[in-house]
Amino acid sequence: MSNNFNNQIETADLVIQAGINKAKMSILKMLLLGVLAGAFIALGAHAATMAMHGVSNVGLARFVAGCVFPTGLILIVIVGGELYTGNCLMVEALCKGEITPVRWLRNLIPVWIGNLVGSVAIVGLLFTANAFNYSDGALGALAIKTAVGKTALPFGTALASGILCNILVCAAVIGAFAAKDVVGKIFAIWFPIMAFITAGFEHCVANMYYIPAGILAALNPAYAAKAGELYGIGPEALASLDWLAFLGNVIPVTIGNTIGGVLIGLVLYGAYKSKRLNA
Repeated sequence: MSNNFNNQIETADLVIQAGINKAKMSILKMLLLGVLAGAFIALGAHAATMAMHGVSNVGLARFVAGCVFPTGLILIVIVGGELYTGNCLMVEALCKGEITPVRWLRNLIPVWIGNLVGSVAIVGLLFTANAFNYSDGALGALAIKTAVGKTALPFGTALASGILCNILVCAAVIGAFAAKDVVGKIFAIWFPIMAFITAGFEHCVANMYYIPAGILAALNPAYAAKAGELYGIGPEALASLDWLAFLGNVIPVTIGNTIGGVLIGLVLYGAYKSKRLNA
């Protein structure tokens, strides 16, 4: 193998050790790094929305967003942060017996809460900065459209989309472990994350930005009117956009993300670290 690349067995060892280290963190550190990760994902999501909001072709718009959105995970890996979806890979340390289920949950729950706080804080700052005013309020209208679409997803659809999403997100995280240099880590992250955004899959932390942004945008009469003009979103849809609807999306997406992350973690652990399969 190249000196710039860890092979699959070496990468699995790094993922397991990272899981051990994460389980040892104090809850305060988990919360703080969770807030940071949520903020980075929200900033990447907002930049992606800004980039795509004037593109009429759906596929092209999603691709443009996909080219920008990976910024969030790149910052988490390089600068630091704890992301719920990536931490589902701690299942590998669990399989090896290095952590307990309680220690894993002790990490996932504070990190999820921190991600939510960081994402919503960025949404608040963005509205304070009038960052949704672009194109005569069309950016705010797109925020409403995105949130309405996500909250309208049936439970099963959101769950399945969440599974598909975190297979790609965890593949990106594993790729970052495999790469030894910064440029390699960036490329390893960029392609899978670009793919999940282009495909339109559901990510619980990203939705901690998208849906609150739409909820706040719907409170602005100018954005609401623009959403009606551009997307035909009426008063009934706007009225349904609330924090209960937010939970109706984020809960099944979180479950789906967890399943997707655990699945890829179990497959890779079995393939590369299981004594039975590698005897």
